[in-house]
Amino acid sequence: MTIFQLLMLGASAFFAFKIYEHIQTLQDPEETGDEVNDSQEKSAVAFSPFSPEALVEKANKAFEDDDKVKALAFLNEANAKDSNNPDILFKIAYILQQQNDDQEALKYYKDALFLDGNNEFIHNAMASIYRKNAEFTSAKMHLHASLEIDDKNPITYYNYGNLLVDMQRDEEAIEMYKKALEINPEFTEAKEEIEKLTGK
Repeated sequence: MTIFQLLMLGASAFFAFKIYEHIQTLQDPEETGDEVNDSQEKSAVAFSPFSPEALVEKANKAFEDDDKVKALAFLNEANAKDSNNPDILFKIAYILQQQNDDQEALKYYKDALFLDGNNEFIHNAMASIYRKNAEFTSAKMHLHASLEIDDKNPITYYNYGNLLVDMQRDEEAIEMYKKALEINPEFTEAKEEIEKLTGK
């Protein structure tokens, strides 16, 4: 596995952790005794006995089981029942991003950001898509916005450093990696990036 793949894996793990950090401990409604099959999960809202919260909980379980298709089906149904919930929109966007459907993911991220403008994780996630697609100005704007919300998150500085490397602004990137290390001295990936850029 290449260093880039490891970094992307680490970033994905971070976002996944943050997604589930927002989850409340909820109990599913009483089971009716009938299993809900895939077609029922994707059926019209009127046929589902589950609340949006219970559907999100089911989506979380499916995601943890690495069944993104089922997780997305549950989240879409939850969104149909509670269309102004930024956490649901964020989770849908994140799974779409994992499936490399960047344009659709951005649509949901934008909707989530409209409802929750002070969410640094939405800004970070959007920046990662824009960076991947070499839309550096947009990526920089969202990373800057994330830092305005929370300037103590080492991941944001690390992501900013990666963006600056892509923009061939190595000296500025080193400064970002150093800021990440000031906050978290054990941030191994930031140390490795500095070593790559400085040769020591």
